[in-house]
Amino acid sequence: MKRAVTPALIGAFLMSASLAASAATPEAKAAYSQARDAASAAYKVARARCDTITGNPKEVCVEEAKVARVRSVEEATAIYKNTLKAYTQSRLQIAAANYDLDRVKCKALTGNDKDVCIQQAKATLIAAQADARADKKAIEARTDARDDKRTAEYKVALEKCDAFAGAAKDTCVSAAKSQYGK
Repeated sequence: MKRAVTPALIGAFLMSASLAASAATPEAKAAYSQARDAASAAYKVARARCDTITGNPKEVCVEEAKVARVRSVEEATAIYKNTLKAYTQSRLQIAAANYDLDRVKCKALTGNDKDVCIQQAKATLIAAQADARADKKAIEARTDARDDKRTAEYKVALEKCDAFAGAAKDTCVSAAKSQYGK
């Protein structure tokens, strides 16, 4: 029942963080809407396949369809919003959906096996949530460190400009501002 952490989300965030934010573009909104519609259509097809099954396997089938829909929608939402908060929230929602699936799978068991299964599902949920939050904190820390380094390098560049005077100094300061985005 152990679920893989979504490193694709982390990778996508890190790649998109280096690019200019484009979440507000019509193309991004169209891609987001298309992904949501595709997830909904895939869910309906998967859900229809579950109607031929009965009992707990049907419940598991339905829950698996829900997990697939949640994963698709949450990943599309995270990519569309393109924020660290959105990526973290997406991972938390996916973890919750996987937990629900694990609990449904546990219903087929009895006695101690069921109790162990439920505890394993809870442990997996807690681990996924902790990983998502820890990754968020790590990314924030790296971002803060990068910003601090750039600010320090900018100050050094400005200090070097003090050696010049007049137009040369203005050119140097302007170059430093443009290089360090100040």
